[in-house]
Amino acid sequence: MPESPNSPSTPHYKRVVLKISGEALKEAGSMESISPHIVAQVAQQIKDVHSLGVEIAIVIGGGNIWRGLSASHRGMERTTADYMGMLATVINGMALQSSLEAIGVPTRVQTAIPIQSVAEPFIRRRAMRHMEVGRVVIFVAGTGNPFFSTDTAAALRASEIGAEAILKATKVDGIYTADPKKDPTATKYERISYSQALAQRLEVMDSTAFTLCMDNRVPILVFDLLTPNNIRNAILGHRIGTLVSSD
Repeated sequence: MPESPNSPSTPHYKRVVLKISGEALKEAGSMESISPHIVAQVAQQIKDVHSLGVEIAIVIGGGNIWRGLSASHRGMERTTADYMGMLATVINGMALQSSLEAIGVPTRVQTAIPIQSVAEPFIRRRAMRHMEVGRVVIFVAGTGNPFFSTDTAAALRASEIGAEAILKATKVDGIYTADPKKDPTATKYERISYSQALAQRLEVMDSTAFTLCMDNRVPILVFDLLTPNNIRNAILGHRIGTLVSSD
């Protein structure tokens, strides 16, 4: 885990990809796919980090609305199911953009599949320029290809834009030896290597995403999104969640 900086307000990272699980945007027990209250909370956390001068790109999932892999297991053709999942990420990205803009954070949504009425196409240099001038860039539609998860999209985009880390914000507070909901003896890793994560087939990210991060030396910090100030804590290098990095 990175050491805490000398100053409590000095960012440990200057440019990051924040990976937000779509399921984290849904309120437990609610029939609504997107909780405006949770989206507003997340937007405020992002604003707090943005005010530190950190360059932020966001990759957002769509599991609160549609999961392509699950649908394919129920008989739907996989490619179609995955494209539907990509469209779900666009909905979530637009919701987050609306909340961020409402509190004064400039944003751009870039999509991996053409939807010119609502988002820019993904252009690497344009995305980097947006961040350099203080805009938060929200990447939607995954990689634009079926059979790839939004975790893989986060690993790809982080590698492309030279991000110093992927901050994977989820509904759990780190990576465990087993599912803590099913196994009360499960313990949390503070730090684990890419090779260990791959060998143990830990499900917090898919193997393609882990391998991309390993090859390009992009560390991954897995933490709980809804703990107050946790995105800020991650940016400042505080000891939260689980860090996945080189051996």
